[in-house]
Amino acid sequence: MDVLKVFVFQHDDLNKQMEAVQVSPEHTISLPLVQTIKLKGKTTRQAEQIIRDAFDRDYLVNPQVSVIVVKYAERSVNVLGQVGKPDRVLFPPEKGLTILEAITLAGGHTRLADLKKVKLTRKQENGDTEVMEIDVDALMKRGGRDAVQLQKDDVIFVPERIL
Repeated sequence: MDVLKVFVFQHDDLNKQMEAVQVSPEHTISLPLVQTIKLKGKTTRQAEQIIRDAFDRDYLVNPQVSVIVVKYAERSVNVLGQVGKPDRVLFPPEKGLTILEAITLAGGHTRLADLKKVKLTRKQENGDTEVMEIDVDALMKRGGRDAVQLQKDDVIFVPERIL
């Protein structure tokens, strides 16, 4: 759901139509003349090459293409339970997010938190739900090395410690 600006050097008529191109949920974009282009998992440089090849194939001679990300799709996780501010946490633009960073952005853990049994719920591509129990306390003792990288729409639950 990113928004891209596609620029073809010396083709102002095309550029006006490609100032705000939204990537679809199927990871495709629609451009004039070349129609639908698949961009799943591609960097901006790879997208430039794919678009350049598409225009070069039938319409333009050696087009010079630039792709700029105008707006990144909003990515977030939910952090619940024994944290300072249980809420949705946004990924920083252009970066990943670890479970430690997400808990910190949600106000940190409370004194009642059981960091040895934090639950991470993740929806798989096939629709199944996976629940993992993560020892966040051990991750913190290792200085955050090997911290779990989060994915869009993960849910983190920090349970209460039983006293």
